Parts: sequence; structure tokens; C-alpha cells
Amino acid sequence: MKKIIQAANAPAPIGPYSQAVLANNTVYISGQIAIDPATQTYSPNDIESETTLVMENLKAILTEAGLTFMHVVKTSIFLADMSDFAKVNSIYSQYFDSDFPARETVQVSVLPKNCKVEISMIACH
Repeated sequence: MKKIIQAANAPAPIGPYSQAVLANNTVYISGQIAIDPATQTYSPNDIESETTLVMENLKAILTEAGLTFMHVVKTSIFLADMSDFAKVNSIYSQYFDSDFPARETVQVSVLPKNCKVEISMIACH
């Protein structure tokens, strides 16, 4: 069984994909960038502000799926500049109490809208 998750208070997809998909008891959340859900626009900012907005967008999708960050089992972080790694970690870690999910962090040549960070997640009920 497959169910599409669409949170009204998270950015609408900017392409042919869903915010998240529930399959069995697993929620696969598409990569989120720093798009303001109220305006559907990306406004370049510092890496800390972008990371916070990304995490808040992910939180909205998790909430819509009836989950929290404690349900997250895997994340993927894509950075435009690996020198932002420590700053992203500082913000990211504030959203988890303990038992951090598995994760990889990679630098990529370019991200959608030329943003600085994109994060995707997998969570389980």
C-alpha cells in the first residue's frame, strides 16, 4: 500500500514528486530545501537559517504523517560546500534528543535553486 503525504505547512514540490510517501510503515520524505512554505520562495540566506528552515519543513511533513524526529531512521544531507558541515550539524542536532538516525553527508556541485543545503529523511512508525 502506498499513501501520499502532503503537509499544507511545508513547501509544495517544485517538480514531479511528492513531499513524502508512506509505504507499509515507512515514510520516505523527499529532499527539502529552504523554501518558505508561506510564500513558496527560496531566499538565499546564511547556512544556519537555511538549515533551520529545512528542518522545520521536515518537521511539518513528519507531523502530517503522525511522526516526530524520534521516528527518523535515516537522513541524507547534501551540501553545496562541505565547509558548512559543522554549522549544519549544530542546527541538525538540536532536532534530535538521542539515538540519532543513520546518515550520510555529501558535497554536491549544485542543488535546486542554488541553495546551500538539502536534507531527505526516512522514518518508521
